[in-house]
Amino acid sequence: MHPNPAFRAEEISRHIAFARERAFGVLAVSTDAAPLISHVPFLLSEDGAVAELHLVRSNPVVRLLKAPQAARIAVSGPDSYVSPDWYEVSDQVPTWNYVAVHLTGVLELRPADEMRDLLDRQSAFFEDRLRPKPPWHSSKMDDDALDRMMRMILPCRMRVEDVQGTWKLNQNKPDDVRMRAAEQVGSFGIGSEVQALQVLMRAVEPSGK
Repeated sequence: MHPNPAFRAEEISRHIAFARERAFGVLAVSTDAAPLISHVPFLLSEDGAVAELHLVRSNPVVRLLKAPQAARIAVSGPDSYVSPDWYEVSDQVPTWNYVAVHLTGVLELRPADEMRDLLDRQSAFFEDRLRPKPPWHSSKMDDDALDRMMRMILPCRMRVEDVQGTWKLNQNKPDDVRMRAAEQVGSFGIGSEVQALQVLMRAVEPSGK
């Protein structure tokens, strides 16, 4: 997490709401060598205490989970390069604005017979966003085909012990300077979801309030 307190002042409830809505992140588990990394969709409980996910059986992380392991899920949001020229003030340097939330806790395997329930809840969570399309559900699949797929993946659960977030949105700049940068980010930003980042930069509480 970024060490500047200006970028870490948001309430934990906002971090949790962001991670729940995003529902996709980078799972990291330590080893004696480099950390093992997996890109995973997940379900996060309303209170942020439990993250549920699944891994394919061949994933190296699964082999580590003979016993519960310390783990972290990094959830990324909108981001963009910010040119010093966009501030229209002197003596500035380039930076990168972004939103990120880290969920840290203990990851464990769950019984394989929980996989169907997790699949149904997870697909319902995402399918609901696609309405008015009729939602997909696992009952549409042939039973044998579904069973074969279920045998390839395993449910996991992470007990979340810490939630940290960075909302780096130029809070450390005067309001007018931040707004000028936001205008350019939305039009010319280099990153992902630059217009969403622009909205967040504009929504920063004015300094002194």
